[in-house]
Amino acid sequence: MTGEGSHDFARVRRIVKTDEFSSVFRLRPTQKSAHFVLYTRPTTLPHARLGVVAAKRFAPRAVTRNTIKRVTRELFRTSQLQPVDCIVRLSRPVNGKDGPATTRALKRELRAELTRLFASQRPRRPSPPVAP
Repeated sequence: MTGEGSHDFARVRRIVKTDEFSSVFRLRPTQKSAHFVLYTRPTTLPHARLGVVAAKRFAPRAVTRNTIKRVTRELFRTSQLQPVDCIVRLSRPVNGKDGPATTRALKRELRAELTRLFASQRPRRPSPPVAP
């Protein structure tokens, strides 16, 4: 797999190195939602890359953190984004240790928030020229 398709998540589409994360985190957040913060940085690569940070203090169960990562990657793969490095960071607790680790309602809520975040990063269509 070369990573050239739009629906894959090959290594070239991931932010994996600490210095790559740091260079994006140095910038201000681009978008915020109820549970997430999106950081972006323009890149010279021909495609977008993604990094996901889900801290244990905001999602104490590994099942929940993995669900967040899985949903984020799925939406990233299907979004048509401009060439940017994106980091999605969980910024508020999504659930505690006392309730179920994941529910349909939680997944639906996460999908809705992440869809809005990624939609804000899609390339804008150029506006038609205004006649003089």
